[in-house]
Amino acid sequence: MREPHREATTRKMPNLRISGSGRGGAARSSVASFRVLAMAIAVAVVFFFSLSFVFASRTDSSDVRDSGLDSGSFGGFGSTRRTVLALKSDPLKPRLDQIRKQADDHRTLALAYASYARKLKLENSKLVRVFADLSRNYWDLMNKPAYRSLFESDALNIDESVLRQFEKEVKERIKVTRQVIAEAKESFDNQLKIQKLKDTIFQVNEQLTKAKKQGAFSSLIAAKSIPKSLHCVAMRLMEERIAHPEKYTDEGKLIPPEIEDPNLYHYAIFSDNVIAASVVVNSAVKNAKEPWKHVFHVVTDKMNLGAMQVMFKSKDYNGSHVEVKAVEDYKFLNSSYVPVLKQLENAKLQSFYFENKLENATKDATNMKFRNPKYLSILNHLRFYLPEMYPKLHRILFLDDDIVVQKDLTGLWRIDMDGKVNGAVETCFGSFHRYAQYMNFSHPLIKEKFNPNACAWAYGMNFFDLDAWRKQNCTADYHYWQNLNENRSLWKLGTLPPGLITFYSTTKPLDKSWHVLGLGYNPSISMDEIRNAAVVHFNGNMKPWLDIAMSQFKPLWEKHVSYDMEFVQACNFGL
Repeated sequence: MREPHREATTRKMPNLRISGSGRGGAARSSVASFRVLAMAIAVAVVFFFSLSFVFASRTDSSDVRDSGLDSGSFGGFGSTRRTVLALKSDPLKPRLDQIRKQADDHRTLALAYASYARKLKLENSKLVRVFADLSRNYWDLMNKPAYRSLFESDALNIDESVLRQFEKEVKERIKVTRQVIAEAKESFDNQLKIQKLKDTIFQVNEQLTKAKKQGAFSSLIAAKSIPKSLHCVAMRLMEERIAHPEKYTDEGKLIPPEIEDPNLYHYAIFSDNVIAASVVVNSAVKNAKEPWKHVFHVVTDKMNLGAMQVMFKSKDYNGSHVEVKAVEDYKFLNSSYVPVLKQLENAKLQSFYFENKLENATKDATNMKFRNPKYLSILNHLRFYLPEMYPKLHRILFLDDDIVVQKDLTGLWRIDMDGKVNGAVETCFGSFHRYAQYMNFSHPLIKEKFNPNACAWAYGMNFFDLDAWRKQNCTADYHYWQNLNENRSLWKLGTLPPGLITFYSTTKPLDKSWHVLGLGYNPSISMDEIRNAAVVHFNGNMKPWLDIAMSQFKPLWEKHVSYDMEFVQACNFGL
């Protein structure tokens, strides 16, 4: 076969001259070209047969489906392959999942609205039950036997008619749910507004309560404080007392007869505030018609005794007589006789009165004014020992150091006391300032002895018949009740409750114009009432010598301060 081919090739190229070496290279080139051509033909044949096979497979598969034969008829392997393909490619499956998700979402929404209704205190509302039923209906629908097969994991086919019925019922429930939500929205909005308003009111009330407690504590601190200028005056007076003891001492001197003369007008003033005590004396003397007939008994503690002596011996009081003594000068006032002094040795009581802790102060915020330790001071309880302190006197007028006298008070000595011990102005009106507000009527002893509706009266200006006091032995009554109240079970704090008890049936009401109270806490007192009063009382925490005093009332007190004294001027008091 090679020779004819070679000859034919040679005949076609008659003009070529071929050398021996040229013939060999041409032969090798022809063989290589032939091999490449053969390889290309083989690849093309293989590719053609592959395409034919794939096309035949697809044709057979479609023929099988068109013939209605189920894939399961071809055995186990064919069945498994068909199930997997069906789950992956069935167009009804995503539709079922979407419908089920909508049902679940609206069931959850109904539960959320039911929960919200309960939160808004609508347990008795029909809406709560409606939303709960709607949620339950979604659950019941998906658990119907007719629809349960739709959600089984091994289901091979999804019946489209069943799916359409399921979708229809789901949409009906979604429509009802949305209608109910739309109708309930207004009710929920109103309830939400009401709840927000309640929450706001509660928060404001909490803030108000907290502010009141903090205010009570701050007020307590302010009431217990001593202004720098007031402390300065006391120190400068004491400095003068130390520098010139001979001018102010009473040691070795005879007691002036006027001090014990029962025919004169006697006043008792118990204070450790030198300026306040001087204002009481100055105002009383200024308004007295016969000042030389008035005797003032000033009692202080030993620390302030020197300052008080200098204050009242440095100026003339229009002939009035002023006696200055210390509590320690009354030897019978000791812890074995005075219940308050004995109780002061109790550590718990000391903590209760003297510790300035916020939590301590706010436990009884309504009675914070009584928590001031001055109410446990012996100076504050000397009022219960007047007959023993002044044994030769028959009558005496007790004045607090936070009062101002505006009229002559000698008219009190002309009042018929009708055998009563205490002459005082009553403070009750309506249901206010009754005994029930000052004492613990849940205690059987208090309930048995006293009337809760009995009218209370005021300390600050009290006229005492000392003879009637001694006859009725009121001091012993005071000791009895004060000893019973060591644990504060009968009354909480202060000196007014024991006074109300001690003089329960022995108090004579005085005309209200004698004593007007409240200038230390009540800004609404009328100026006409103040002008007509014989005595005005700065009871409360806003004392006139403090910066927190009410400006409209402070001038009533300031005009009686001895600003002309060099000691007061040196301390810039009142500036």
